[in-house]
Amino acid sequence: AEPAKNVDAPIIAESPISIECKVIDIKRLGSHDMFIAEVVGVSAHHDYLDDDTNKFSLIDSNPLAYLHGHYYELGKQVGRFGFSVMKDKTKKKLNKNKVDNRKK
Repeated sequence: AEPAKNVDAPIIAESPISIECKVIDIKRLGSHDMFIAEVVGVSAHHDYLDDDTNKFSLIDSNPLAYLHGHYYELGKQVGRFGFSVMKDKTKKKLNKNKVDNRKK
């Protein structure tokens, strides 16, 4: 553990990315609570930042997710923003590019 920069809570030094938040509201939902928070800081380990674009590489960080008592590996792209409303012409073009890239 090491101190966060913007909140009074520790972050995990080995974590590829840390997101610091301040809780602004708590919604009571019966069996659980939902926390509404404002992101006040983000720290990313330099090993996962692309040198050219300075973008965080989620795939290289080998992320995990926790769901109902189990941990899962993440990383396979299963869709993209706007796919459900994308024009058929654009979907066909994207699928053709995907097939062409597999042939290479």
